[in-house]
Amino acid sequence: MTTKRAWKLQELVAHSSDVNCLALGPKSGRVMVTGGEDTKVNMWAVGKQNCIMSLSGHTSPIESVKFNSSEELVIAGSRSGTMKIWDLEPAKIVRTLTGHKSSITCTDFHPYGEFVASGSMDTNIKLWDVRRKGCIYTYKGHGNQVNMIKFSPDGKWLVSASEDKTIKLWDLTMGKMFQEFKNHRGSVTCIEFHPNEFLLASGSADRTVQFWDLETFQLVSSTSPGASTVRSISFHPEGSYLFCGSQDMLHVFGWEPIRCFDTFSMGWGRVADSVVASTQLIGASYNSTNVSVYVADLSRMSTTGLAQEPQSQPSEMPAGDDVPPKPLTASGRKNFVRERPHTTSSKQRQPDVKSEPERQSPTQDEGKDDDSTSTADIRDPENYAKIFSPKSRIDRSPERKAQPFPAPLDVPGASEPPPSSRPSQPQPAAPQPQAAVAPANKAPSPPGDDWQPVHAKQAPSRTPAATKPVPAKEAPPAKMPEPASTIIPSDRNKPANLDMNAFLPQHQAQAPGGPAPTSRRQNDAERMESLRKGHSSMCQVLSSRHRNLDVIRAIWSAGDVKTSIESAVNMKDQAILVDLLNIMLLKKSLWNLDICVVVLPKLKELLTSKYENYVQTSCACLKLVLRNFTNLINQNIKCPPSGVDITREERYRKCSKCYTYLIAVRGTVEDKQHVSGKLGSTFRELHLLLAQLE
Repeated sequence: MTTKRAWKLQELVAHSSDVNCLALGPKSGRVMVTGGEDTKVNMWAVGKQNCIMSLSGHTSPIESVKFNSSEELVIAGSRSGTMKIWDLEPAKIVRTLTGHKSSITCTDFHPYGEFVASGSMDTNIKLWDVRRKGCIYTYKGHGNQVNMIKFSPDGKWLVSASEDKTIKLWDLTMGKMFQEFKNHRGSVTCIEFHPNEFLLASGSADRTVQFWDLETFQLVSSTSPGASTVRSISFHPEGSYLFCGSQDMLHVFGWEPIRCFDTFSMGWGRVADSVVASTQLIGASYNSTNVSVYVADLSRMSTTGLAQEPQSQPSEMPAGDDVPPKPLTASGRKNFVRERPHTTSSKQRQPDVKSEPERQSPTQDEGKDDDSTSTADIRDPENYAKIFSPKSRIDRSPERKAQPFPAPLDVPGASEPPPSSRPSQPQPAAPQPQAAVAPANKAPSPPGDDWQPVHAKQAPSRTPAATKPVPAKEAPPAKMPEPASTIIPSDRNKPANLDMNAFLPQHQAQAPGGPAPTSRRQNDAERMESLRKGHSSMCQVLSSRHRNLDVIRAIWSAGDVKTSIESAVNMKDQAILVDLLNIMLLKKSLWNLDICVVVLPKLKELLTSKYENYVQTSCACLKLVLRNFTNLINQNIKCPPSGVDITREERYRKCSKCYTYLIAVRGTVEDKQHVSGKLGSTFRELHLLLAQLE
């Protein structure tokens, strides 16, 4: 048994009506806030089923929620354009802010000042002073709704992403936009600053993630289009990886050069938010009234990724206004300087921004959503006291450094075909004689055990002449045809390794006649329990395989063949991989060097499988690769690229990997070419094809 790399942690009913938004605590990953059509803002401890606290006061559905960096404040934006800020420790309202003319779609807290920013469907972005309960400035320029806004780590910039396919960078000191990025071909759904470097990542409905240098304002790199819209991105706290969440998938990317380190099959649907906590990534999604939380174990993440083909050249954008010198990081890029202002005077805590006159006409809901109507209903006092109560402030750090969520064990047999679908295999005679001979004279052998009558005939003849030749000298010749005994044939009509007696009540093995023992007097419930032995495990295996196949089918249907194969490989279920490879063999035009690089390492494992159909599929794939790509591999190996030719260098690297994998397979093929039958002929043919590699 092994632990899973990714799993569903919990599913809960979060609201009485549809959930519209959620956010995870950015510091600990152990708290979550949700907003719904019921106008409520609910607080949760991740992994717990009960709502800790429900915040009331809004008069219209909640469209956006957000924690501050210390997880002590929560801001909620409503469809009417009103925002409320809550202090979670005293469980009371801090401010009600009104000013947007339409639904508030995103919010963010300033990293250290008492300021918040909000984006809306009215295309505007507003910067608010929480203490003065007023709007400092309104930024205009987007042509469609704002999907996400983020303050830079040093608090001097604000970046916004919009449905109009653009990203705008705003300088808070100048009070205006000073850079715009227009490289995405779909609406920009998420943005994230690198925790240290002058680097910005953006995800889009065009299914790509792009990396931008904030010193030169040029495109650093872009991923290949994935299978679905990018929903969530987050940097590793050390800045070494970017985690990209999309439909049922989590990708781990690097940049300079762009490469995918690993892919996790999550099953979380349309993920809404994700954070890195300890050695795990916590992701959450919502559907109707339900919220689901998933966990990916980053300690089992691969850190050796394959570089991708360059997708686009750096954009020729003119650089914006000069920025003051910053210290350089190890990569040579400038670093954000986090100079937290002193708190001795409010003047030092306020950034130098241009102010906006007070609004003359309040919105329709401003008078309704006042602070007096806002209440906090603490539904779980115990967890509230542990997480948010002021008296727990000192003990809060150990709580936030709690151990990662324990990973469940993989279902036994999940990486192999279930017993009912495995090919048949004759039961070995060596381990069984003692158990079979003893009852031979007392009861007839159970149906289906073909070898027991043979032992029953041999049992009475126990003369010395009959026992001398068997133990020492005749046993070794019986083990010589090793390949034939280890391969389970594919042309089977019954399951392999399945003991039918395990599904029968034990009393049927007793001798007929005589008084019935107590164990035979079973009621119907006991008989059913005996018949159901192992049934739940089998159902879990089949259900897990069905879910995995659904994930692969969704990715395949989106046209991303490479990602679907990578997902099958990462699932570590040979049955699923073989099924997918058999489909690939029917359409040979799908194969390319990228597919070969992913598949070839797994073909060696399939060649040594005990199931004949797995071996046959592996051989067929090797034949296809050798017949179609041998010449290309030989040409690139003989003529390495010279000069600067990125495309040729990438092709040479892929060919080198394929060559290495094929050479590693050669030894296995040579060992198996002497097997008798059809498999031996197939291995001999492969041996000749491998000889063409130079």
